[in-house]
Amino acid sequence: MRIVSGIQPTGDLHLGNLLGAILRWTTMQDDEGERFFFLADLHAITVDHEPAQLRRNVREMAAALLASGIDPERSTLFAQSDVPAHAELQWLLACTARMGWLSRMTQFKAKSGKNREKASVGLFTYPVLQAADVMLYQATHVPVGEDQKQHIELARDIADSFNHRVDDEVFAAPAPYIGTGRAARVMSLRDASNKMSKSDPSDMSRINLSDDDDAIRTKIKKARTDPEPLPETLEGLEERAEARNLVGIMAAVTNRSEEEVLSEFAGQGFGAFKPALGDALVSLLAPIRARLEEYRADDKRLDAILDEGAEKARQTAQPTLDKAYAALGLRR
Repeated sequence: MRIVSGIQPTGDLHLGNLLGAILRWTTMQDDEGERFFFLADLHAITVDHEPAQLRRNVREMAAALLASGIDPERSTLFAQSDVPAHAELQWLLACTARMGWLSRMTQFKAKSGKNREKASVGLFTYPVLQAADVMLYQATHVPVGEDQKQHIELARDIADSFNHRVDDEVFAAPAPYIGTGRAARVMSLRDASNKMSKSDPSDMSRINLSDDDDAIRTKIKKARTDPEPLPETLEGLEERAEARNLVGIMAAVTNRSEEEVLSEFAGQGFGAFKPALGDALVSLLAPIRARLEEYRADDKRLDAILDEGAEKARQTAQPTLDKAYAALGLRR
């Protein structure tokens, strides 16, 4: 098994980043096989950005991953742009991918907004780079959420089409990876119809990894809920988005199912549930925050880890890139 996954380097990391992807990656390190985790800075430039901030964000994300438990001895961690083969393979695959395939990608429609004519070409071809990201390492499995399954299906289509075009099995068709461990779709503490996001103008909508213990407890205490007690079953949360969000967070933080959380707190109000959730979050985040500060203070250490990871990634990627070039008649 070879697992490959990337995450965009964004500043001001929050609980949604941690529970949605980062902690899931750490549990994968207990599985057999190899793991390649990268900071998707090439993807980050498909929209307007500030270059100096992007460089800071790469280090910040690397620090957060390491603080959360990514072990460079067990996983390869690197910045995407430090491995030029990602961009090279993207072009080779773009000549196989079809406009119709990309036109159906829902994320482009969401990110480009109403004025798609002003969206960058890179944003449109973003999924081809995603395909290159995983196919470059002959990934067998790619951890994805529900909103990314379409991208894995596209990668499989591109792999099959390329192999058919050159009449050779150049690429493995990656499969989505479910795996084990915590994973959660964390919503805003102020409006559970929206994902937790750093772009929300209200800092009370999110738990930042840099928040101190008192701030964490205060934000949970003031999180929007309803006056009803917690039910015994998940069916009782169907029309209670805010309650379902907090129960989901508790389940992910304590590595339990939502049903197990409800069995403990059924019949109790949020006056009892919120303090317990605040304590659970503090227990999880306090040691991560401490390690994060250590990594933030040592750029040389971060750069050395990323450089070592990039070197291993380049060596692993090169045979696949060479084979793709040769299959297309581009190298003797």
